[in-house]
Amino acid sequence: MSVTQITSGGFETVVEVAKGMRRIVKEKGGDDRLKHKLLATVFYEASTRTSGSFQAAIMRLGGKFLHVDGQGNSSAAKKKESLSDTIRCLECYVDVLVLRHPVTGSVPKVAKIAAKPMLNAGDGIGEHPTQALLDAFTIWDELKGDPKVVVFLGDLKHGRTVHSLARLLVQLRPNSDLVLRFCSPPGLEVPSKVLEYCQEHGVKHETYDDLNNACQGSQVLYATRIQRERFESEEAYETVKGSYIVDKAFMATAPSNMRLLHPLPRVDEIAPDVDDDDRAAYFRQMENGMYVRMALLALMLGKADE
Repeated sequence: MSVTQITSGGFETVVEVAKGMRRIVKEKGGDDRLKHKLLATVFYEASTRTSGSFQAAIMRLGGKFLHVDGQGNSSAAKKKESLSDTIRCLECYVDVLVLRHPVTGSVPKVAKIAAKPMLNAGDGIGEHPTQALLDAFTIWDELKGDPKVVVFLGDLKHGRTVHSLARLLVQLRPNSDLVLRFCSPPGLEVPSKVLEYCQEHGVKHETYDDLNNACQGSQVLYATRIQRERFESEEAYETVKGSYIVDKAFMATAPSNMRLLHPLPRVDEIAPDVDDDDRAAYFRQMENGMYVRMALLALMLGKADE
């Protein structure tokens, strides 16, 4: 439900199982350890990568999925069925659930009444813990060691991926030489509770408004889009749209060992001409998402060692 539940040992377990899943997919496409297991992907907000990677993950392991669109042709959308009733009914049919909902805190709340295992696929502007796990997996996989300076860029106020990854990095490297830098337009600064979490765990944090300054000496740039759907008006969105653009010219001045990550989708914050740069890791990051979610499903269903 939250990255605060993840220990260093737990993260190492996920990493090792995910690496095993990657080997299996590369060698033979998958296996049948989750044969006859059924996953419900329940999404009340739009999703491509999270829903698609979970669905691919269960199928790669021999299982199947049942998808419910909370915004579309469902009782939740058309008949105003409560979230708790929807989940309690769906868990009668499946073995594990993945839930995304627009209300912050809604997923952990309903998980308390669920009888079947459930994963948080994003709750409003709260958290996105499985994204944080795949992001952290990618960081360590790309760097082949501990990150020291990580820069978060963009809409840090509404970005649940930022909130989750920042907390997870702090949890994994407390009281260390890790530095988290936050670079955002005015009004979209990272919430104070994230900064307080850094302080409580002995991790240095810095704030910037200049991208070039923020990236000096960095190993990771984690870019995010300005989230249009979170703004109260189009005018408010337009004032900050395009505040930062990572393009070829910027990458020419960025550290040679810096990796560029993005949870996607992107709008205009990363130019397409950056895609061919070896430091652009966001599509490798998306592939890793399937392996990490394969690992999570196998671990939750007691099939990780098969």
